[in-house]
Amino acid sequence: MRKVLIVGGSNGVGLGMASVLAERETCERVYIVDKSEVCEGYDNAKFECIRFDLNGGDYSLFDRFDDVDTLIITAGFGRLALFRDMGEEYITSSFNVNAVAPIRIIKRFYDRLERSGDFYCAVMVSIAGYMSSPFFSVYGATKAALRVFIESVNVELVKAGSRNRILNVSPGSLQGTGFYDGRTDLSAVTPMARAIIERMERRDDLFIPRYEETYKAVLARYNADFRAEGLHSYEYKAERIRGQGR
Repeated sequence: MRKVLIVGGSNGVGLGMASVLAERETCERVYIVDKSEVCEGYDNAKFECIRFDLNGGDYSLFDRFDDVDTLIITAGFGRLALFRDMGEEYITSSFNVNAVAPIRIIKRFYDRLERSGDFYCAVMVSIAGYMSSPFFSVYGATKAALRVFIESVNVELVKAGSRNRILNVSPGSLQGTGFYDGRTDLSAVTPMARAIIERMERRDDLFIPRYEETYKAVLARYNADFRAEGLHSYEYKAERIRGQGR
């Protein structure tokens, strides 16, 4: 029977994946490690929730999950703000949660990734990790670090002869996730949750939702002239912030 560990699974797309996997008869347990409880109304008998703040220094908690065959990391946060308005504590916490924590956790499960047996892994990164992102400078920097880490480790897995891979999931904004402190809408995030699980289980190494429709052209513009695309991104986000203030 399958056992799954989801770090950051109390809300958003992590909760969506937890719910989708718990529907399966072959899934015995979904461990959810998060600093908050599962969103009200979305609990499940197969969930086992453990409260943990990724800003903490002691990660020995993760040594107890020696029976899982799936690791999913969706924890992360960000907010639209200019760099001049960010405090040092926010910067440190952003790197701790968005980049250092996933790397530390994967390190504890790396022997299982490297073995020939089945072990599935997916990590929420972001399209912000692929380009300059004004108003998201620190968030984008954390995700760029995580992206390069995953790409590098996947090469090491190939050379080690393992068929397991870490799936880098790099979306733009996702509806229903509550990323900006809103409430999770499980019906809205479930299709994306299913799509991520499908790609993870076939051992893909990269999933950019809406790539053909949107991000293929955005990345092409960025690679052609990162300065111009950065200015375009600035104006787009500034207009969004002005709209929220109305």
